[in-house]
Amino acid sequence: KGIGSEFANQCAYDSIQVHGGSGFMKDYTCERLYRDARITSIYEGTTQLQVVAAIRYVTNGSFLKQIKTYEALSVAPSLSGLQSRLKEMAETYEKAVDTIKEIKNKELTDFHARRLVEMAGYIIMGHLILQDATKNSELFNSSAHVFVRFADSEVKKHAQFIESFTEDDFDFYRK
Repeated sequence: KGIGSEFANQCAYDSIQVHGGSGFMKDYTCERLYRDARITSIYEGTTQLQVVAAIRYVTNGSFLKQIKTYEALSVAPSLSGLQSRLKEMAETYEKAVDTIKEIKNKELTDFHARRLVEMAGYIIMGHLILQDATKNSELFNSSAHVFVRFADSEVKKHAQFIESFTEDDFDFYRK
């Protein structure tokens, strides 16, 4: 729910951007979509509450186990490069999780929880769209390429932040 609602918000925001100022007018569907998307990250628990609930699946290895299950599935030969890219992303994710777990600092885990949950979500969603593209290339092939490329950049961004963050950096956030 958390990641899906955030994607809906981003897509709706992008739609408004494409339409410019007119995008906020009730004459355009994107105005309603923007309102509808915005509420999804609020009702039934905010995105942050979803992250709080999901972080245990990061730290106990459940998300990684699910990712490994998806990695074992076969995909269309034309998608094998994307599958390899997702496997590399999973290695990056696993390293980021290990970094946090080794420090054994709950405050640090909570601070990076959203990044870790998003990383897992991007990888899992990437595998799901690969399965869709394997079943129906015409409908999902382009989306798979676009999404995996986007997900790769997001996973790398989050991993780099986690890897470079130190406990001393908390002082900058506390002031």
